[in-house]
Amino acid sequence: MRLRIRGQSVQWAAGREAVAVVYGDVTIVVDEEDDLFYTRAALQAHRPAEGRITVQPTPASVSPAALAHDMLYALGKRLAPGPNSPDVWLDSVNAAWLAAAAWGVAMGVRHVVVPRAHLLTSRRIDQLLAWRESTGVQLTLLWQKPPRGLPPALARVERRISGRDQFEALLAEPGPIPARPSFPPALPAMTGAAAMAVAARQAPAPQPRGSGAASTRPGPPAPPCTGAMATAQLVQAAPALKIGSEEAAALAALAHPLIAGALSVLAFTRAGLGSLRFTRDLDITGDVCAIKLHGVGHRHCPLHAVPAWARPLLAGARAHHRLMAHSPEEGVFAPAMVAEARHLRAHAGRLPRLGLSLPAGALVP
Repeated sequence: MRLRIRGQSVQWAAGREAVAVVYGDVTIVVDEEDDLFYTRAALQAHRPAEGRITVQPTPASVSPAALAHDMLYALGKRLAPGPNSPDVWLDSVNAAWLAAAAWGVAMGVRHVVVPRAHLLTSRRIDQLLAWRESTGVQLTLLWQKPPRGLPPALARVERRISGRDQFEALLAEPGPIPARPSFPPALPAMTGAAAMAVAARQAPAPQPRGSGAASTRPGPPAPPCTGAMATAQLVQAAPALKIGSEEAAALAALAHPLIAGALSVLAFTRAGLGSLRFTRDLDITGDVCAIKLHGVGHRHCPLHAVPAWARPLLAGARAHHRLMAHSPEEGVFAPAMVAEARHLRAHAGRLPRLGLSLPAGALVP
């Protein structure tokens, strides 16, 4: 069969051989016969640890954010159920796709495979293509019906491959290095005597037993606080508190990056919410191995080591911050602690073994 799209003539293989057509970084595998081989190969290709996931669209879902939720599920995230779910803000299309993009960037996803793509509406295909643009991943769609129904968004053909061997080779490719979101550059870090003086004022001081990790008492104005990288060169990070593996897994499954990141910091530091409110992008080291918290007036700004289980969660929160084009000087968790504070409290309540008591008044700026 021959298909002509935008003046280009493309030869499609007949019979049970599928054809893959590449649109930029998007590949359409046309499987007219709905050969079980291609579906099985796509499902077996799901290896998140290797940067490749398979997203199975939920059939007949009318939720505008359904495909974004399917993406989050493939990334290992689980939305809390129920009509009063603390994840209700992810019912918003923009919020759900932004969360999926943040997790995709943080987890280093390089290749996404979507079976049954012919069942997706044009709107959801547009959403998927926009998500690919924000993450820079390679996208492979299984179109398991004749190609004449391809939507306009997939109309430009650049090249084609066909056959089972080539499809398996496509799945075996590592995919491109994911694009990183652009954001305004951080201010130059202070060095030498200036950094030493500021770090000395911010060094962790002995705290009374049972007190919070950061003071919330008002004080005189302080000079701008250095970021985590500069502080880490001068101050040893406080060790992270240990939590159980079940609690760590529960935090890792939270769908919204800001909720997961904020609660993980509270879990391994037992810091007060006041300090977390002022945590900026530049307060997380590039390798996500340390985070700096702040007290009002910067009287006490301790540096904490980030345990291995929490690093992907903080990376997700930081990716979310950068995808929103926020400055490194702005608070990473501020949106979750003000506009969506009730969801943060609700998730904390669903993890009673962590003992994270978040009174409503503590989240009012």
